[in-house]
Amino acid sequence: MATPDGDFSSLFNFLPIGAYRSAPDGRMIRANEALVRFNGHDSETALIAGVGDIASEWYVDPRRRDEFRHLLERDGFVRGFVSEVYRHKTRERAWVSENAHAVRDGAGQVLHYEGTVEDITERVQQQRFLREQQERMQALADQIPGVVFSIVVRHDGTRRYRYVSSGARELLGVEPEALVDDPTLISRLLHPDEGLRLAAETQALLDGKAVLSGEFRVVTPDGVLKWVHNRSCEVYRDEEGVHRVGVLLDITEPKRMEEALHRSEALWKMALESAGDGVWDWNLVTGEEYLSDSLLSMYGYSREDFRGFAADLDERTHPDDLAAMLVARQAHFEGRIAAYRNEHRVRTRDGRWIWVLTRGAAVERDAQGRPTRLVGTHTDITEIKQAEEQQRQFEAQLRERQKMEAIGTLAGGVAHDFNNLLAAILGNLVLAREDVGPEHPAQESLAEINRAAIRARQLVQQILTFSRRQAQTMERQALLPLVDEALRLMRTLLPAGVRLDTRLSPEPLYVMADGTQVQQVLMNLCSNAWQAFSGRAGEITVALGPESVDAARALRLGGMGPGDYACLSVADNGPGMDADTRRRVFEPFFTTKPPGEGTGLGLAVVHGIVKAHKGTITLDSTPGQGTRFDVYLPLAAGDGAPVAPLPAARTDPAPLHALSGRHVLYVDDYEALVGLVQRLLGRHGVRVTPFASGETALDWLKAHPDEPADLLVTDQNMPGLSGLDVARAVRLLRPALRVAIVSGQVNEWLVSEAAAAGVHEVLSKQDSMDALALAIRELLAAAPA
Repeated sequence: MATPDGDFSSLFNFLPIGAYRSAPDGRMIRANEALVRFNGHDSETALIAGVGDIASEWYVDPRRRDEFRHLLERDGFVRGFVSEVYRHKTRERAWVSENAHAVRDGAGQVLHYEGTVEDITERVQQQRFLREQQERMQALADQIPGVVFSIVVRHDGTRRYRYVSSGARELLGVEPEALVDDPTLISRLLHPDEGLRLAAETQALLDGKAVLSGEFRVVTPDGVLKWVHNRSCEVYRDEEGVHRVGVLLDITEPKRMEEALHRSEALWKMALESAGDGVWDWNLVTGEEYLSDSLLSMYGYSREDFRGFAADLDERTHPDDLAAMLVARQAHFEGRIAAYRNEHRVRTRDGRWIWVLTRGAAVERDAQGRPTRLVGTHTDITEIKQAEEQQRQFEAQLRERQKMEAIGTLAGGVAHDFNNLLAAILGNLVLAREDVGPEHPAQESLAEINRAAIRARQLVQQILTFSRRQAQTMERQALLPLVDEALRLMRTLLPAGVRLDTRLSPEPLYVMADGTQVQQVLMNLCSNAWQAFSGRAGEITVALGPESVDAARALRLGGMGPGDYACLSVADNGPGMDADTRRRVFEPFFTTKPPGEGTGLGLAVVHGIVKAHKGTITLDSTPGQGTRFDVYLPLAAGDGAPVAPLPAARTDPAPLHALSGRHVLYVDDYEALVGLVQRLLGRHGVRVTPFASGETALDWLKAHPDEPADLLVTDQNMPGLSGLDVARAVRLLRPALRVAIVSGQVNEWLVSEAAAAGVHEVLSKQDSMDALALAIRELLAAAPA
């Protein structure tokens, strides 16, 4: 290329592509206007000043610079050198084609390089797009079962495959490239009897047949006979010939089935009839259908009830199942599935719907491959469907029970932490009210805080009841008096316009129950019922009576065994529930009430109480038709003798001031509660030594064997050693030291284990701090001074 400083400098700048001169060390010496614009600069001066090293600033892959220089040094020039580069100023990527040569001095040393740069980004992108398109089409063709092909049928009848998909390996047993290289290979694979068919099809294509559909046989190189369905269509014609695309599908199995049906049709029908299946034979050309005697008997029809057409049975198919049945048929007609199979409901003569499994296959097809005759069976699967539905219901019930148990575990853990917080709040309230005195203006605010804390404690009680962790007093007692007492209270609470109707059996119906919780179940269910009326008039019906549940009914109800039960029902004529509400109604915190009008715990608590009583609760509700809850509690064995009353609680404990100087060891991992007890008892002269863990309390006892202590009070649920662990260790270290355990989850197991460990008292953390102080006072009073 001539130097831009000579006579061709105007041509240098006029070139539509970039032109340059660069030093051997990579500096830019000259650049024409096209190259300046390509690099995003405004002037040649700006470009030259900005370029430091072409190798690192120009090429995306710096190694291309070395390759470029190697070619120049070897050949003295470079032509069509394609690289991805950066536009110098904008750092955008682009593709270029470079041509260059080296200019040397008289001694052969390289003075500089001169060359051109052509922007070929659009061309590269187009090539990449075409390549990606081809790869996608190749991948798509490879996913289609069978062989996808593109072919040219020349005007002399010879063929040339332009493309054959990879399916040729599986279907024909040859490589796709073999068919492309040798178009006559397909004719050599044809069954000897198919030669005339191929010639006829070729002539039909040349005569202008646009769509070709047919079947033929091939013999693969390893000797396997296969039936192939061929379908192709014309794309265009030119001087070369007819260009077509199509697919080859393996229909060997349907053909074998068809041949087998032809060979043994009579025997097949007889065998099916003897097996109890109904047989049908459908002529798709005329629409006529033969129905066997066993098939008619299955539905209770006679031959006089049908006209003898397939439409007769289709008219008796359930409307919800008809569309899927027709889709399955069409899929088989088109050869997309080897056999027709569908499950649907059919109306019997007496109006019932029974489930049937229909199976069939096209045993005859015309020259175009369209089915002309379909033969198959109907099998009554009603009992199987019912069993499947029952199994689904059982699985849903099991998942629901597991979910409720998991939520109950979570709720119990949350309630434990709330108990600690509430105990600290209520205890500090006691101290604060004593500190400010009865006449202080803050007493009103403290009273409001106290009421809110009490309400929160009641909510915790509900959570514990829901999670089945609240302490229960299970006694054998008559259910009827409990229901009567709850109903008397409820009548005073009923909103205006709501009427309560009762249908109670006179039998006492003895059950093992916590009376308070059973009454809570009834109150919650009735409250839920009248709230559903939303201020409108309505009626609630409470029923109680014995129920004998057999094994089949127990299975339907779920979660209970056969036996004798007391059934407590609460029904209303309110708006009812939809399916989604019925499914979630027992979930904790789920409510359909507006924000602020319900906690969503009422029915969750009911569910927890019933399960804790080894009972079952069922729900029957339909939108617009009201709601009914049935609670089943197992009847208790025995003659109905009254249960002995519980021993009276201790009364008249010693006053706290009489216990001045006594020493209490208090263990709790909740620091605020430890400090609270220390201050509460310290006001009355009781010395409290606090510990944040059972381990530190035991270490203190070991380190101070002679230090007197009158009582050790420990929390049960703590990290590390539990309250029971501490009690057992204290029994070995100081057998005479009285021990009390405090827990938010007092139950029969804890009481029993505590007694075995020598614990003198198990206290409930749900009680107020006043109650805790009273219990400690009683224990100190009973301890020797």
